[in-house]
Amino acid sequence: MAIAGSVKSLPISPPTRRIAEREEHMTLPLFFFYLFSAILVASAVMVISARNPVHAVLFLILAFFNASGLFMLAGAEFLALLLIVVYVGAVAVLFLFVVMMLDVDFASLRQGFLQYAPIGLVVGIILLLELLLLAGSFVVSPEAASGSGLPMDGTTDNMRAIGLVLYTRYVFLFQGAAAVLLVAMIGAIVLTLRHKPNVKRQSPVDQVARKRADTLEVVKVKSGQGL
Repeated sequence: MAIAGSVKSLPISPPTRRIAEREEHMTLPLFFFYLFSAILVASAVMVISARNPVHAVLFLILAFFNASGLFMLAGAEFLALLLIVVYVGAVAVLFLFVVMMLDVDFASLRQGFLQYAPIGLVVGIILLLELLLLAGSFVVSPEAASGSGLPMDGTTDNMRAIGLVLYTRYVFLFQGAAAVLLVAMIGAIVLTLRHKPNVKRQSPVDQVARKRADTLEVVKVKSGQGL
């Protein structure tokens, strides 16, 4: 004798449902986000804890590369390429060559480190409290995304949109920032330039203004009297 009946499905518990939803959302970009973030945090810690300054600069370059990967995942291609070209290609390499070329006695610099440790600890605690207060009181306004944004169409990519806004709406601010950086660079060169008395230097003004008679002399040498 067969007994017919219906089998009811057992309800899924909330932890099991939460794990299943988490596995569904674990995509490839999320994996790379956690990977770049972990390497970025580890390299940042090694920058401030490395004893060798050359190793610290190398870890700084690694941190820049991983931060660029995070910008790329967020859709900010311009910031990612800017971080690699400017910071990695110029600033970090410059730091590396300066550290390697300058013969700095780092042992003498670390001699008075412990006496400034309490001041650094107090400053660090103050900064940590400020960050915690800022993170606890930060509220995103609903009008922030719609009020200050610029209208964008789907056909314009990120870099083209930044270029259009930068060279049309903010062109004067962009040129002003470039002028400030140029003045700062010239000022740094002027302040650090030192003329040594025993070094021969060329004068471009004298070289351009010279004549042929001042630099060239034609001498007629008889046969058999030359060198």
